[in-house]
Amino acid sequence: MAKPKKSSKKAAKKPAAKKVAKKPAKKPAKKKPAAMAKKPGPRADFGKPIDGFLAKQPPNLRKIVDVLRDLVMEAAPTAEASLKWGQPFFAVGGEMMVAIGAHKAHVNLILPGPAGTYEDPDGLLVGEGSTGKHAKLTSVDQIPTERVRRWLSTAAKRVGA
Repeated sequence: MAKPKKSSKKAAKKPAAKKVAKKPAKKPAKKKPAAMAKKPGPRADFGKPIDGFLAKQPPNLRKIVDVLRDLVMEAAPTAEASLKWGQPFFAVGGEMMVAIGAHKAHVNLILPGPAGTYEDPDGLLVGEGSTGKHAKLTSVDQIPTERVRRWLSTAAKRVGA
């Protein structure tokens, strides 16, 4: 058998396919900004007496709240109690002196003021904020009564009571 002759013609090569740059995906049309919602008004309980708050507390927390309230009124008899943010706030001359926050399993005694306002050698006050600290209490027996009296005295002096 004879070998086939090689053709002197070179086979025509197909031109290389051009790479088409991918187009960026179309972005959805920008949404129109939502209409500004009206600012929410004050809570329905804002400025109300604290009696309703006290009545809602379970017995174990109510005891703590009652002891703290008595200590607040002892330190500042002219303090006015009202609800703000759903918690009792005690103010003197319109300036917040202290607040009591009741949660599911504990009560916070909230003491406003810059860092170092309240003496706390035992580290009973917690919180990293620059506007105040709080004591977290889970039972009446846990209340350091004399220490709380000193804190409340400091708080009363801070607001001019």
